[in-house]
Amino acid sequence: MKKAFQYISLGLVLLFVNPGYAQKEVKGYYIEGDEIVFTFNRSDYEQATHDNYGEKLDFEDLDIRNVVVAGSFNDWSREHWKMRKIADGTYQLRKKISDFSDEFTWEFKFVINNTYWAEPDSEISNITPARDRSGSSLNSYNLKVYTAVPTENGNAKFFLKGYENAEEVILAGDFSRWDENFFKMKRTTTGWELNLDLRPGVYQYKFIVDGAWIEDPSNNEKVRNEFDGFNSVIRIKKKVTFHLNNFQNASEVILTGSFNNWDEHQLKMKKTDSGWTQTMVLSGGKHHYKYIVDGEWKVDPDNTIMEYDGEGHINSVCMVK
Repeated sequence: MKKAFQYISLGLVLLFVNPGYAQKEVKGYYIEGDEIVFTFNRSDYEQATHDNYGEKLDFEDLDIRNVVVAGSFNDWSREHWKMRKIADGTYQLRKKISDFSDEFTWEFKFVINNTYWAEPDSEISNITPARDRSGSSLNSYNLKVYTAVPTENGNAKFFLKGYENAEEVILAGDFSRWDENFFKMKRTTTGWELNLDLRPGVYQYKFIVDGAWIEDPSNNEKVRNEFDGFNSVIRIKKKVTFHLNNFQNASEVILTGSFNNWDEHQLKMKKTDSGWTQTMVLSGGKHHYKYIVDGEWKVDPDNTIMEYDGEGHINSVCMVK
């Protein structure tokens, strides 16, 4: 294996799979709360490849002194993301999901003793062919992480009515980089279903019925795609509470922002012992907002994140993720 191996283009897509949703097993990580827990188990691997010489050797011949997570998120460094040994042959590294800049393009691999790349086998579900920077195949696999999490109680419920005679239905979307195989839907008595846990945001998706791509017939929200067709859209929202401290002598405080077209009357805040509060459900992403205190517009004094809008006004910024 040549030196270019460390630059393999690998893609992480965070996913903890429940046995009802996938046939093969996910290896290398799981999601716990707002963290990705990278997990290396020696028993999951049979071979490793030398970084410089491409020589392969059996794992049983390796004396493991350290394990590192290397990927596109850290420029394939064989030194920086050192894992912690938690048991004999088992290592872990925890990272906040919010630390990753692009949740749809992560790929990674484990490096033993800063030299040997642990080779995942073809029976692992979250693998992708390894390639060098020029796109040439390296005849091995890398691991990828899915941010979508299949679970019975997921916040995104996908259902396709009918198609009782279909052999297979796949859910594909930008939350999975439009993977055509990974999210297999479950057959029910009335159609096909799959529930995912998705981070707040706006996502596009389609169903693949025995190889044919279709929009969600029960969802009227769609956007045109690059193939002159349409993708269905799902919006995942989250409860957000705004607090304005002090101003107890004010008669009225209004919360307004890009989320309600800057309406000056709609969202009257509730007075508390410490100030004013308002809870609402927002889509993922960036939202500009301000408070109107007895008719006077104010930025949030406790929020240092502000931006100018297109008209030159400075607004407070709320990021929902």
